[in-house]
Amino acid sequence: MDKKLHQYLSGFGVKPSLQRLAIMEYLMTHRTHPTADEIFNALSPSMPTLSKTTVYNTLKLFAEQGAVLSLDIDSKNTHFDGDITPHAHFYCKSCGAIHDLSMVEGDRLMQAVPDGLQVTEVQIYYKGLCRKCSRGVD
Repeated sequence: MDKKLHQYLSGFGVKPSLQRLAIMEYLMTHRTHPTADEIFNALSPSMPTLSKTTVYNTLKLFAEQGAVLSLDIDSKNTHFDGDITPHAHFYCKSCGAIHDLSMVEGDRLMQAVPDGLQVTEVQIYYKGLCRKCSRGVD
C-alpha cells in the first residue's frame, strides 16, 4: 500500500514522508471522517515522534492540494475525508456521525453554474438525525 500512497500523494504534488504516508493511509482505511485529533490519537502510540502540529499541517496541505476533503459540516470540528470522488455528506445532529451519500444527478448541479465561473470545490451537506438516533423520535 505504501507504493500506491506514495504515488497518490506525489500525484497531488505532495512530497511523501513517513508521517504523511501514515496519515493518508489512516484516512484511506478509516472512512469515519475523522478529525485531526482523532488521527493523532490513533497514530501517536505507534509513532511517538508524531506531533499534533504535524497532523494539522499535513491535513491542511492535503486539503489545499486536493488529496483529501476538508469538511466543515460540524460547527465544532473540521473532519477529513480520504474519498475525493463527488459525493454528499449527512451529519447527525445527535450523535455527530457523518455518512457518505451518493450525489444523484450531480452533473445537473454543474449545469447551474453560469459560464465564466470556475468551480474549484462543491460540498453538499444534509443535516438531521441518523436512523439510530431517530428511533426514539416520534
